[in-house]
Amino acid sequence: MHKIISYKKLATPSIQDDVWQVIRSDKEQLSADLPDGKLIVPFTMWLTEQHNPKWTQRIKAGDIAVWFGVEDDVQLQADVIQQSLGVWPLIAIDFPIYRDGRGFSTAAILRKRFTADKEIRAIGDVLVDQLIQMARVGFDSFDLRADQSIEVGLAQFSIYHVSMQNDWRSARSQLKTVIS
Repeated sequence: MHKIISYKKLATPSIQDDVWQVIRSDKEQLSADLPDGKLIVPFTMWLTEQHNPKWTQRIKAGDIAVWFGVEDDVQLQADVIQQSLGVWPLIAIDFPIYRDGRGFSTAAILRKRFTADKEIRAIGDVLVDQLIQMARVGFDSFDLRADQSIEVGLAQFSIYHVSMQNDWRSARSQLKTVIS
């Protein structure tokens, strides 16, 4: 089974089984016949299919989540997002290439402006050296790129014990000066 790193707020990071399947296409035939299981669908697909009677039971059961791509403007779609937060069991943000940092902003906006308290997952081209920064802006699960070591990724969270900046998880560390 596929594994992810989970780092919920106020919890210890861990490796967990991933029960979600990411749907990478929003083609018409897919909306008519969704695969079984828990699905993370493109936000663009959610916009067109959320009221589809074939989706109703799956949405109520918490089997359909969404992912945002870099082209999705969360500020422009604020009304839809605010209305949908109550039914999405998970929100994923896609990184099409590791150098594209727009997903960091999307996570921060979802946490701060929308006060999203759902799991926010990084998907796509996610590298182990991005995990600390992702966790700071609001991500709490990470689906690493296939060539990345999940064990090395998990170890990233034990490297730094002091934070010099406030973040989504906590305030900066309070360093005490010792005068001798």
